[in-house]
Amino acid sequence: MPIISIIIGIVCGIGVGIALAYTLLRNSLTRSSRNLLKKAEEDAELLKKEKILQAKEKFLQLKSEHEKMVQEKNQQIAVGENRIKQKEATLNQKLEDVNRKNNELNQVKENLNKQLDINKQKQAELEKQTAIQKSKLESIAELSAQQAKEQLIQLMEDEARAEAMVLVKEVMDEAKNTANMEAKKIVIKSIQRTGVETAMENAVSVFNIENDEIKGRIIGREGRNIRTLENLTGVDIIIDDFPDAILLSSFDPVRREIARLSLQKLVTDGRIHPARIEEIVAKTKKQIEQEIAELGKRTCIDLGIHNIHHDLMRLVGKMRYRSSYGQNLLQHSKEVANLCAIMAAELGLNPKLAKRAGLLHDIGKVPDNEPELPHALYGAQLAEQYKERPEVVNAIGAHHDEMEMTSLIAPLVQVCDAISGARPGARREVVEAYMKRLNDLENIALTYPGVVKTFAVQAGRELRVIVSAEKVTDEQANQISFDLSRRIQNEMTYPGQIKITVIRDTRSVNFAR
Repeated sequence: MPIISIIIGIVCGIGVGIALAYTLLRNSLTRSSRNLLKKAEEDAELLKKEKILQAKEKFLQLKSEHEKMVQEKNQQIAVGENRIKQKEATLNQKLEDVNRKNNELNQVKENLNKQLDINKQKQAELEKQTAIQKSKLESIAELSAQQAKEQLIQLMEDEARAEAMVLVKEVMDEAKNTANMEAKKIVIKSIQRTGVETAMENAVSVFNIENDEIKGRIIGREGRNIRTLENLTGVDIIIDDFPDAILLSSFDPVRREIARLSLQKLVTDGRIHPARIEEIVAKTKKQIEQEIAELGKRTCIDLGIHNIHHDLMRLVGKMRYRSSYGQNLLQHSKEVANLCAIMAAELGLNPKLAKRAGLLHDIGKVPDNEPELPHALYGAQLAEQYKERPEVVNAIGAHHDEMEMTSLIAPLVQVCDAISGARPGARREVVEAYMKRLNDLENIALTYPGVVKTFAVQAGRELRVIVSAEKVTDEQANQISFDLSRRIQNEMTYPGQIKITVIRDTRSVNFAR
């Protein structure tokens, strides 16, 4: 029993202790919370006061800046107002000056009107006195004023005309003597300052070979290689007349050069057969075209002629392969250009313009097609087409009097052209007639339908006409040959006879793969 009492007492003590401890802990926590809350309230109050102070400082700063800006604007407005006031004062002053000058002008105008009225009165009085005097003179001289005036004018006119005729005759005589002397001096000086060689062209080129074996390979089996080369180039190839040499005969220097270069490439390559010949000839033609363009460009650069159209440059280069009465056309044109420049400088004209006209004056002789116009008029059309200056166009078209001359450059080009062609040995009429006849032969054949190429060979004794196998039959080829022979016989004059050969070549090509 005492133990139970003790245990109960212990348990009751523990419970009282726990309750007491809970009460003490609760009181302690309540005081701590109050302290924390109080401290937080104090911190919030301090933060609030701090933020209010910062806001006040920011407001004061913004206010100060705003007042400063307003002050600057006010200053600018004041300056602007002062400027406007100054301008207004200046304008008022100018307005006053204008009004004052206007008043002065009105006063002057009134004075002038008064003076004009006085002058009119005096003029009327003078005319009245003049009429009285004229009436008295007419009654004394028994002539009217108009008749006396006409007699006086006629007398003075006769005297002036007689004196003018004498003066004009003296001036013309002196001008003729001076002009003849000066013209001779200018021509002689120009010729002396232009040193050129005699430029005669022939119709034959020589291709040297090493041995007869190469000659045989060029001829080919049954002559097929040489026939292919002649048909493609339009050149007569003469094999057996000279040892170690082959002659290339044609009136067209371009064809001869194409044939010579093609032969050179074929001999160097070693492969000589019809297909290879066609390939080499095609490549050589392209090469010659490039050389022509480069030669024209180099010629213009050497003469100092700039801003010329590239098509005109190509035609200038093409002149190298054309002759005029046996005289190389490019050498002739360069000589005329230099003569024109020298004479123009002596006469006080534009030497560059004269040189340009001199170089291009025969450009109509090397057309890409065959126009029906004379070469001077066709050259003028080409120059106008490529935007040359009117003076140059007129000089080209008028150098054979086929167009009216409108500038001093035109007669200059005409004179220089005559000087260049009149030099001893410069030209050969027979060669030019021969080349014209061969050109006419080829052009007549080209008028027939289906004709692809025409070549005048054997010094004009044979005309080879190549027709398209797709467009022309064998019977039509025979008819073309017959019609062409009759037309040439009726329209042309030539020595001996001309053989017309129409070639219709059919090929069948396939590839084995």
